[in-house]
Amino acid sequence: MARGKSKEYKLEIDPRILELLGPSLYTNIYYVLAELIANAYDADAKNVYITSNKDDITVEDDGHGMSYEDGDVARYLNVGGATRDTEQESLTRSGKRRRMGRKGVGKLAALSVSENVDIMTKADNELSGFVLSRRPPHGNLLEPIPNKKIKFEHVKKHGSAVVMRKPQYRLHKSLDAVKRNLLKIFPLVGRHFRIHVFREKEKIVIDSFDANVMKELAVLITLGDEFKSLSGLVESDYPKRRKDLVQERKAVTIPVRMRDTHDEEHEYSLTIEGWIGAYKTTRGRKAEITDFPDNFISLYANKKMGEFNILPSVGQNKLNEVYVVGQLHVDLFELTELPDMALSNRQGYKSDDPRYEAVLDYVRKTLLNDVLRMRDLFADIGNEQKKKKKLEEQRRMEAALRAEADKFRRKVAETTAKRLAKLTGATQSKIQQVISEVINTNQPSIGLKQRVDSLKKRILISQTYGDKPFADIVYQMLLFNGVPAEDILYTNCDDELSRIPEDEPVYGYLRDFFVDSYSTQKIFVVFLTSTNTKQSWGAITEVGAAWITQVDNKIFNLHPFRPEHPLDDSKQWQSTNRDDKGDLWMTPVNADVFCQKIEAICEKLGYAKKNRAANKQRLGTLVSIRKKK
Repeated sequence: MARGKSKEYKLEIDPRILELLGPSLYTNIYYVLAELIANAYDADAKNVYITSNKDDITVEDDGHGMSYEDGDVARYLNVGGATRDTEQESLTRSGKRRRMGRKGVGKLAALSVSENVDIMTKADNELSGFVLSRRPPHGNLLEPIPNKKIKFEHVKKHGSAVVMRKPQYRLHKSLDAVKRNLLKIFPLVGRHFRIHVFREKEKIVIDSFDANVMKELAVLITLGDEFKSLSGLVESDYPKRRKDLVQERKAVTIPVRMRDTHDEEHEYSLTIEGWIGAYKTTRGRKAEITDFPDNFISLYANKKMGEFNILPSVGQNKLNEVYVVGQLHVDLFELTELPDMALSNRQGYKSDDPRYEAVLDYVRKTLLNDVLRMRDLFADIGNEQKKKKKLEEQRRMEAALRAEADKFRRKVAETTAKRLAKLTGATQSKIQQVISEVINTNQPSIGLKQRVDSLKKRILISQTYGDKPFADIVYQMLLFNGVPAEDILYTNCDDELSRIPEDEPVYGYLRDFFVDSYSTQKIFVVFLTSTNTKQSWGAITEVGAAWITQVDNKIFNLHPFRPEHPLDDSKQWQSTNRDDKGDLWMTPVNADVFCQKIEAICEKLGYAKKNRAANKQRLGTLVSIRKKK
């Protein structure tokens, strides 16, 4: 047959399948683009050009193109036929790349976007073109595109173009968002494979991994030598702890027994490579409707994404999972001799495949837990740094207040003495007036007091470690009533915000800011007393210090212990019971008294307390409330 004349394009599939499969194959424009980009990659293209026009979306590539004469077009139209049955067929024509396609279904991806798609190709100046349609008018025979109408914007010598006419889905308005989304599902870009995106006068080139993602990470784990270099892109906020926050690990290998396509059982080595990390913050990461979420763990095989996010399957709905992001590569998923494990919509894997189960099991039990622990460490280090800075600020302001108070005292004394020296036979009221005027004149010099007071801890929970469950209940009820964690000093607290910074002695802190301070604001002490109190030197010290300094306090007691002097044992204290198993419980009356005392503390210190009904309901979730037997 002569070149370019009377070409027949016959689809080797029941055309009714196109109408059924086409619209439902993909529901996201970026998955469609990923399939078309993958086809370009398999054709050894160096460039892919995506153009978003008013009436169409075109994807061109400078790959080998398809020759009608050599049977390339016929193979393309053999939808669903295996494209790689042997290891040799797993490589592209150049032999330098592993092929991503397997079943030849991805070519129908464009029908998810448009009812009619123009396919045009050029190989050695031979032109071919036809219309792929959800409802072909001539059955298996597709409508040809005349050579004179086959045009390319970017292809010169060889390549292909897919034109999706009147698309149902559109690219994001921001090309930066388009770039971000494409990199999430097709990160395999570089100087040998570039993606160009055009819209009117705008253009963006995607030719490198999104390094900005790495710069936004607090922690990172890389798996395998290929991904080691990513660790250098992480900008650690805490260089001295970098080895704890950025780790380069070897690829993970897991043995898996499976039957191949000939039903023979073998043991295979499933290798997991890639990276997983956690963001420093989620601020500014509100996803738009057409965007993919920013927290995900994607699975890739032969560099092609097979499933965008396994996090819902491996996570435990922990709050810090919102920070997690990762890309894991498992090439065994696409080993030619093993069964195809992709779902029919090509947007995930079969959940009962042993390879998939092995990967999820490893991520769920090991990898995800490791990265979450590292993210918690990052948060702890950050909180520790903030507390140290706050303590430094407290000391600086305390020193400034001390200096200003001394200056105030000197000025008042000197000025008062001078003015009184000029008075002869002054009345007492006149002398008082002079002193008031001098004090009011110099009052601004001690304006630092309010700032110093605002930096202080306001409530001390005095307790022993043996009574931590009881102390935790008091702490949670204070938080429930609007007391910020940073205002509470609780040495055994699980929240670092309420502990003294590392290496800072608690009694040194109390002495510096509540005994030797020029600020008159005193700390409010919540005493938790029990049989453990007399055995704790620290608790006894706190009781004595409170008596000497006469600070306000409330007593919460564990029965059958009875508070003793120097605590004010004449006042009513709250009483809680502890059974032989160590479980705490309260009678309804004691629960009411507990809530009354919490409310009194908050009212005394100016916090917005909850009402009694709300407090009793909350307390009931923390401790058993029942009548005595």
